[in-house]
Order: sequence, then structure tokens, then C-alpha cells
Amino acid sequence: MGDVKNPRKTYHRPKRHWDSSLLMQELEIVGNYGLRNKRELWKAQSELSRIRKRARDLLALPVEVRSRREAELLRSLNRLGLVKESATLDDILNLKVQDILERRLQTLVLRKGLARTALQARQMIVHGHVMIGDRRVDRPGYWVERGEEDMISLA
Repeated sequence: MGDVKNPRKTYHRPKRHWDSSLLMQELEIVGNYGLRNKRELWKAQSELSRIRKRARDLLALPVEVRSRREAELLRSLNRLGLVKESATLDDILNLKVQDILERRLQTLVLRKGLARTALQARQMIVHGHVMIGDRRVDRPGYWVERGEEDMISLA
């Protein structure tokens, strides 16, 4: 297993593990998006917190430094399909975990009507029946970029 460069956790667990309202929210999201376990949700939440932290850090910078980096961040998030062309830093700070989960291949296969349920979409992806362009993608958590959306098809 020497091909993995830096194996490290890509998520953080919630601080309050047994908060019943949090547990119910998590369970609902996991069910709606057909996630395998809470870890997949925590990964999305951690990624969202990284993105929002970058936006907050940009707000603290002086204007001349900020404008270039802000454009860079907005361009990358637009490419991923998380924000629109005309977005601002406030739009980034208003992102929710659902916005990130909507960009997963599993969710997009379901939204396109290629599968009846989220779990069926997951199974089709894992079994190698879903292609993006001419390449097979077998990871349900794959982040689909805006340009790849129309290229999703069944193999």
C-alpha cells in the first residue's frame, strides 16, 4: 500500500457525539443522500468547513491582496458547481453541507433519473455501470464538476 501519499483522516467527528437533535439531523441527511455511513457525511462537513475557513481568511486580508485570491477561490468553486458565476464571499459562507452532497456522483445519477433510489444509484456506480464521458467511475463520492454533469451516462 505504498502508493498512498499521505494517508490521513479527511474528516472530523462532531464534538458532541450523543446530541439527539444532531443525531436526528445526521440520520435524515444520510438517508436522503443514500450515504453508506456517517463518515461520508462528516467528510462533506469537513470539506465545507475548509472552504468556509478559506473565505473567512480572505475577508481578513487587505483589499489589494484579497481580490486576486477571492477570484481564484470563486473560480474553483464555480468549476465544482458549488457557486454561480456571479457569487461573492457571502455566498460561500452561506453554503450548506447539502450543497456539497448534491455534487456527488451518486446524487447526480439519482437526479438525472438513471436510478430509482439513492441506494440503487450507489450500487450502479460501485458495480461500474456509470460513466463520465468515456471513463468508468466507481466511486459514489466522486465530486462531479460542472462541465462533467452532462457527460454522465450508463455503461
